[in-house]
Amino acid sequence: MTSSPAPPPRRFAALRVADCRTYLIGGALAMMADNIEHVITYWVLWQRYHSPVLAGFEVFSHWLPFLLLSVPFGALADRFDCRRVIQAGQLLFAAVSIAWGVLFATNTLTVQAACVLLVLHGTAGALWGPAEQLMLHDFVGPAELPSAVRLNSTFRSLGILFGPVVGGVLLVGLGAEAGIFVNAVFYAPLVLFLLRTRVTGHSRDAVGDRVRFGFRDLVRIARFVAGDRTLVSMMVLAGLGSFFVGASLQSVMPAFAGRLGAGTGDAAYSALLFATGAGGVLGGLLLEATGWPKPTIRAAVVSTLVYGIGILGFAMTGSFGLALVLLFLAGVANLASMSISQTVVQLLAPPAERGRVIGLYGVAANGLRLGSGVTVGLFGAVVGVGAALTWSAAALCVGTVITGAVAARGRRRPEPSTA
Repeated sequence: MTSSPAPPPRRFAALRVADCRTYLIGGALAMMADNIEHVITYWVLWQRYHSPVLAGFEVFSHWLPFLLLSVPFGALADRFDCRRVIQAGQLLFAAVSIAWGVLFATNTLTVQAACVLLVLHGTAGALWGPAEQLMLHDFVGPAELPSAVRLNSTFRSLGILFGPVVGGVLLVGLGAEAGIFVNAVFYAPLVLFLLRTRVTGHSRDAVGDRVRFGFRDLVRIARFVAGDRTLVSMMVLAGLGSFFVGASLQSVMPAFAGRLGAGTGDAAYSALLFATGAGGVLGGLLLEATGWPKPTIRAAVVSTLVYGIGILGFAMTGSFGLALVLLFLAGVANLASMSISQTVVQLLAPPAERGRVIGLYGVAANGLRLGSGVTVGLFGAVVGVGAALTWSAAALCVGTVITGAVAARGRRRPEPSTA
């Protein structure tokens, strides 16, 4: 007797789960607030200090906690109720916004205080990441996890897209002081929702006592991942995009807006940023509607390669219209690449250690964004940002092809014991 084939995955499956749908909306608002804070605080700091060094520290401080703390925070997500871990991150976000407002209102802002708040803001983001992925898995289960991860990336892109717009409105309409206080309110919906939902991030996995985290445990997790070429390939693909392009694309966009020269510099800059964000949002919705591509190694490699080619073409073109198209396509491909690799990592990770494996993935996908400050930022100061982004995108493409070739020859090793 032959078994019937599994039913095809439902389109927008994650939105059919009420708690997951509410979480995605709350997460989008929180991501929007994250970006609103960047808009307001970066503006105030530049107007007050005009310090390129401080501007560089703003980027550095945001991603350094992801590099250093993603795995320990993944261990927290493995061991404790993920609702409380996420709430702690959101409350830290809100506290930092309120602290900025107090410093602005009392005119007591200093460089030292700003640096502390910038690091705390980055720490809140790193704390949020692994617990969020465990919650997504718990909301929908493994069969519909690709939908949850893809839609979560789409809703986050929506928050990133609207963050600068809302931040600009608050800055102009209310001023920096009132605007940053209002921003703290945007974290409240997610915090309140997590008081209501019964999903903990662990309710689908009966794994008994969870392993305590220490240095030896970190080594064991690293060895497990290193012995699995599929996991390694997913993390390498995420790391390549982060290291060679990463956070630098937005920082060098003003230079490309001036070079492409369509209308005013401000309008060109806004249009280029919008094209990238719109690619993430509309592309995510399109991919979810079609259910394509599937979460496979080949799909992750191809989408990462398309992302690299899109950025390479953007760096080389002199056409403003073509630049918009290439950035849009790059946004679609980047969302596909990141959501696929993140889904594969979740599905292959041992349930009791999923947070730590996701944390290790976060080191590659987010922590290595610091490297783009060197590959595009510092290198761009020597050879020009256009040449630097061209060489960086080319390196991303070459690295992706090599990673795909190596992954195609490997087979997955059995999962290690969690005892």
